[in-house]
Amino acid sequence: MTGIRNALAIVCAALVTVAASPALASPATGDRAALTTRNPAATSGITISKIHNAGAADAEIDVSAISTEVTLTLAESGLLHVSEKISGAAGDVRRTFLTRTRLNDAKDRLYQISAVKGGTLSGDVLTTRGGTLSYDVLGTITPLGSVEEFRWFAVSGWNVPVAKATVKVTGPGMIQNLSCFAGDPASAIGCTAASMDHGGGTAEFEQNGLAAGQALTVVVGYPKGATGATPILESRFTLTGAFALTPVSLGSLALLLLLLLGGFALVYWTRGRDARAVGAASAFDPASGPFSPVNANSGPFSPLDAATGRFSPPDGVRPGQIGTLLDEQADVIDVTATIIDLAVRGYLLIDEQPRQTYDAPDWLLVRRPDAALAELLPYEQALHDAIFDGRDAVLLSQLSGSFAAQLSKVRDALYADVVRQGWFARRPDTVRGRWTILGLALSVFGIAATVALAWYTGLGMIGLGLIIAGAALALGGRYMPAKTAKGSTALAHTLDFRRHLLTGEFSHVPEAQRVELYSRYLPYAVIFDGIDHWSRLVVSVTGDDSPTDNLYWYQGPAEWDLSKFAASMRTFTTTTSGAISASRQFRSL
Repeated sequence: MTGIRNALAIVCAALVTVAASPALASPATGDRAALTTRNPAATSGITISKIHNAGAADAEIDVSAISTEVTLTLAESGLLHVSEKISGAAGDVRRTFLTRTRLNDAKDRLYQISAVKGGTLSGDVLTTRGGTLSYDVLGTITPLGSVEEFRWFAVSGWNVPVAKATVKVTGPGMIQNLSCFAGDPASAIGCTAASMDHGGGTAEFEQNGLAAGQALTVVVGYPKGATGATPILESRFTLTGAFALTPVSLGSLALLLLLLLGGFALVYWTRGRDARAVGAASAFDPASGPFSPVNANSGPFSPLDAATGRFSPPDGVRPGQIGTLLDEQADVIDVTATIIDLAVRGYLLIDEQPRQTYDAPDWLLVRRPDAALAELLPYEQALHDAIFDGRDAVLLSQLSGSFAAQLSKVRDALYADVVRQGWFARRPDTVRGRWTILGLALSVFGIAATVALAWYTGLGMIGLGLIIAGAALALGGRYMPAKTAKGSTALAHTLDFRRHLLTGEFSHVPEAQRVELYSRYLPYAVIFDGIDHWSRLVVSVTGDDSPTDNLYWYQGPAEWDLSKFAASMRTFTTTTSGAISASRQFRSL
């Protein structure tokens, strides 16, 4: 029995060996049959591996994933109609269409979605519950040499993964080429599968395992002229493009500036120029002889009134009036000169206070109780009231509070005075303000127009013309106050008076009247920026040709004398101007 069993075992082993012999494989079975036959263990291994991976994939499938079958039909007009069947959606799912891509530095490419059915489109976001979805797209065609390239993000922007996506494309011509990409919208990785039918009329694409937000982009080439469509392009905003120097933009800018600035020049010529001075001869005409502040026909310049022997300024104007007439501004220096003028004319006393070496200088302004205040002009009365405000004396360093508040009345009274004198038809500050406001308004409008033109048309240069013109109006408004004929005459006399004051010879003035005369000229010298010269003249003389420590309107401390008057006057003017400037009611120089 033992021998028989051993013999049977040997025979079975031989049969198995023969069955496994390669010499017995059928050639008709082909390579795969041969591979299976030759490598049964390997084949089994592959099969087992596939089953194992499929099982793992099944275990890792996201229950929220969807599948979609997309049918793209491209019409001869270039309109793409999309029909999509979505399965596996658990409630609402959302897709964000990619409707804008960057073409180059200057332009973007647009895709226009319309006729949405089976979902709700809000902006670029489509919300659906699955089922059948359809919509139309424009802008998918790009002419490229001998072909028209169709490109569309057939599956993209879903907020859930896409387990499987299939896309079928038909169009108005024979397919020339095709490709597809999967992953991010800019991905260059090919999709799972791409093919076309034998007739070349239909292309099919497939992709598995798209993550949320990823895209399947399909590209199909058709013969040139198949649709005749072109891409939808939109210029991207850049400063270079918005303010491009083109013949249209430069020509429009030049024309606009010519019209606006030319119009402003015309308005200035007709309304902003001073009227001609009364009389045939100007104060600067050498043939008319030197100007006399008393009488233009009295011969050589005479600062004294021929009838009364008293000092008489040109046309009887005061320093503050002259300052406002000269530059058409109520300045700090006009008020400072008026304070000195009030002291010279006997309405107040300026008393310089004693101080130590490092102490700040200060002055006591003392009201003259017997002064005839009724003779003051309105702006002088307003200034006198602002200084003393019911007090008999006040330190210059303590001029604040009510003084600063009342300086606005002084400014208004100065402007009203030059109108009352007939030198201006309207207040200069009002005229300047109107033109400045008009210029600023035009500039603001120009800024808005520039932004709009630059953003929507690329013609921002035209808007710059409005800004330039507005700035010109705002800056040029200071030249718009126009003097009347009477004002021009007063100005001509004033300019001639300044020339004589700064360069004239006064040795013929009687010595007994020199202190009063030079003192009376000092406020005008402040206006004309000649205070140093006139302060030294005041120091050089006294009423009786003998030294003195004080003037009738200016007093110094015990150790002070007139040799220090020029420096004291310069410091007083600077300090007073600073106190007035602090009120912010007057233009600083």
